[in-house]
Amino acid sequence: MAEIDLGEDPLKLDRQVCFALSVASRSVIAIYRPLLEPHGLTHPQYLVMLALWEQSPRSVKDLSTALRHEPATLSPLLKRLEAIGYVTRGRSRADERQLTVELTEKGRELRAEAEKIPYRVVERLGMEVSELEALHAALGRVIEATAG
Repeated sequence: MAEIDLGEDPLKLDRQVCFALSVASRSVIAIYRPLLEPHGLTHPQYLVMLALWEQSPRSVKDLSTALRHEPATLSPLLKRLEAIGYVTRGRSRADERQLTVELTEKGRELRAEAEKIPYRVVERLGMEVSELEALHAALGRVIEATAG
């Protein structure tokens, strides 16, 4: 374990990992906002669409696991995505107890436009792809260390 330099205040705001993550998260999501607005999407809805572009149909339980959200948190996002015509929700034919989410044709077509978004984000950040890959790897380790 790394030692803390006792010469500095361990409670100094700009030394806090939680503060840096919070500000970075809000700042990066703000870059996405104008890119997603023309498609009627919020950032949380975009994350749902990313998961569905990887695999559709998916159960709400599976989406919940993939996105690390409670199913109750996903419900309003899925309702809104259904209302704008990107997904349909229905009972699984294999198991009536399971709610399944599936992309519509409109939702599948949106993928072609969405493929441009990561490039625009990288451009706006002004960072090298290798830096972003290293950051992603470090955040993956943080996520793994905090998974409980």
